[in-house]
Amino acid sequence: MILISYGDSREAGSGMIDLRKLKQFVAVAEELHFHRAAARLNMSQPPLTAAIRMLEEELGGRLLIRGNRVVELTPAGETLLHHARETIRQAERAVEATRDAASGQAGRLRLTYVGSAMYGRLAGVIRTFRRAYPKVHLELREATTSAQVAALRKGHTDLAILHVPLADSRGLRVEVFDEDRLAIAVPMSHELAQRDRLSLSDLSDAPFVIWPSAEGQGFHHHVVKLCVAAGFVPRIVQEAHQMHGVLSLVAVEMGVAIVPASMTGFRRDEIRYAPISEEGAAFELGICWPEAPVTEIVRNFLCTAHDTAHVL
Repeated sequence: MILISYGDSREAGSGMIDLRKLKQFVAVAEELHFHRAAARLNMSQPPLTAAIRMLEEELGGRLLIRGNRVVELTPAGETLLHHARETIRQAERAVEATRDAASGQAGRLRLTYVGSAMYGRLAGVIRTFRRAYPKVHLELREATTSAQVAALRKGHTDLAILHVPLADSRGLRVEVFDEDRLAIAVPMSHELAQRDRLSLSDLSDAPFVIWPSAEGQGFHHHVVKLCVAAGFVPRIVQEAHQMHGVLSLVAVEMGVAIVPASMTGFRRDEIRYAPISEEGAAFELGICWPEAPVTEIVRNFLCTAHDTAHVL
């Protein structure tokens, strides 16, 4: 292993080598000619010759055999050339990786989202971001709104796509990310599925499968409020913590549900979907992050979201 330094290390056997001298030695070792190596390094020959001699003094042995016209490597020089090339490559990779990390070109981004978000514009934003920043490791995890808020506050995630408005947004930044509408979902076997048209009032006597209030208070209250406006309070028989879970329970005839219209392609052979025309059926998804200064990677994702939809 070669220890490198960016200053001079004149003590023989110190183990510290100036990286600049390593690059100069590699040039001479590859050209086997001081004049050509000096031209390659864009420097004059005398200081290059002096640098190689100083390097030999520092290492305590000859690296080159100098002839009238020919320069040859000693066994020690061959050994140094092998390790010097690798050391220079490692140093260049370290500089590149550091610059990438500083500019948000590389690193890790933890993104959580509610299930319906992937059926909207989130998928396209992720695709665009990954193409623009291929060195960023993107960690994706589906979670409920309340779980995402907790993860943001504990520093377990960087960005969250969730239902808004939040019951408590202290310490968080929230911006509109996407829009959706609500739709009715009933099992294909249910008598309601045979009707040409469905409205919310048709669900007044039906058992409901719903997203739990504790996990997504905004969405839960939105659904209940719509039902109350239609003249009834939903009779909840089952709760599910993921929207896919809600729809799966509808598919196995546990009840009816009100779900994001963006998910109406899910299990269409088992579920009849119907749009809700009532006023107030629209809702929004927000993108959320801590108020603390954001990293360059988070900033780049937010800029990607802005550029792809002009929403933020």
